[in-house]
Amino acid sequence: MKKIALIIITYNRPADMLALAKNISLLNGVADLLEEVIIVNNKSTESYQELVEFIAAHPEIPFKYIVAPENLGVSRGRNFAIQQSKAPLFVLIDDDAEFKDMDVLSRIQQAVILNPTAGVIAIKVLYYQNGCIQQTAFPHKAFDKRKTQSGFDTYYFAGCGNIILRTAFEKAGSFPTDFFYGMEEYDLSYRILDAGYTIRYTSDIVLLHKESPEGRQPKSEKLKGMWVNKTKVAWRYLPIANFFTTAIMWSAFFLVKSKFDLLGFMKGWALVIGIPFKEQKMPLSKKTLSYLKNVSARLEY
Repeated sequence: MKKIALIIITYNRPADMLALAKNISLLNGVADLLEEVIIVNNKSTESYQELVEFIAAHPEIPFKYIVAPENLGVSRGRNFAIQQSKAPLFVLIDDDAEFKDMDVLSRIQQAVILNPTAGVIAIKVLYYQNGCIQQTAFPHKAFDKRKTQSGFDTYYFAGCGNIILRTAFEKAGSFPTDFFYGMEEYDLSYRILDAGYTIRYTSDIVLLHKESPEGRQPKSEKLKGMWVNKTKVAWRYLPIANFFTTAIMWSAFFLVKSKFDLLGFMKGWALVIGIPFKEQKMPLSKKTLSYLKNVSARLEY
């Protein structure tokens, strides 16, 4: 069976990261199933001394704590962390989450065995505070229809928690390095699907996420980045009509969520208009487009 690497990037939440490290240390089968725990301090401004001391006190847990040379953002940070690992199977986890079940490592291995075509397995994410499913971390837009299903094939994964085969990651390529924040999972998902893999969701592996059920409202600059990045993804991989619908509908979303930041709106459109002149199209194969249709992917925005 494949050994596992846990990959975590820190974002100024030292108390949550310490709680996650303690949670990992209590998992069943750590010695046999866990090859490494890669923790990358993404040039945080907070002190992680307590975490460093906890790691030093637990040499039996394969922790590897690394300080990044700069704030690499989400995509580059994940790429950097993955490069530090060796395991054939890695699990990306947000630093403000914990595993629900102590036998999660064996569940991860079992999920990989049961889904041999999957390059990525998306997992169930519940709010830590109330145990409800986090819709923003659910890997399908038909949430009400699919939220009670134990498993299904899908077309993207959420960054909060997921399992990725190293072979799929290496074949598809890394997270996009031009995305500082937002939509990098979509970009990689399409390439993994086009590399011949599926993406599977399972409710058998559960992550408890400490994000507030009210959600985090991204600042205007992050909203703009999400809009531009999602439009880049549509241009790169999808039919041209999806590029236009994504650009228009996400611009409206930005305007509302940013409370009508007109300057940001104009700057966003300036970047979006430039996408066809700067970005190469990498259209998905007919087989992948057929897969997207079969899993009822939402491609319009």
